[in-house]
Amino acid sequence: MLVCDYMVEQIDGDYAHLRRVDEPDGELKLVARALLPMEITEGSRLHYELMQYTLIG
Repeated sequence: MLVCDYMVEQIDGDYAHLRRVDEPDGELKLVARALLPMEITEGSRLHYELMQYTLIG
């Protein structure tokens, strides 16, 4: 089971580009905004666990 934190790098319409905090040189993950909390902005930090994203910080 994957548990990790992401940083919202870019919001592009209905999608957001996320970067894992523990893998700063890793690839960006493209996620539909419908799966993310509504109040995210670029620079927001998200916690991912049990297939759910939660806004932190």
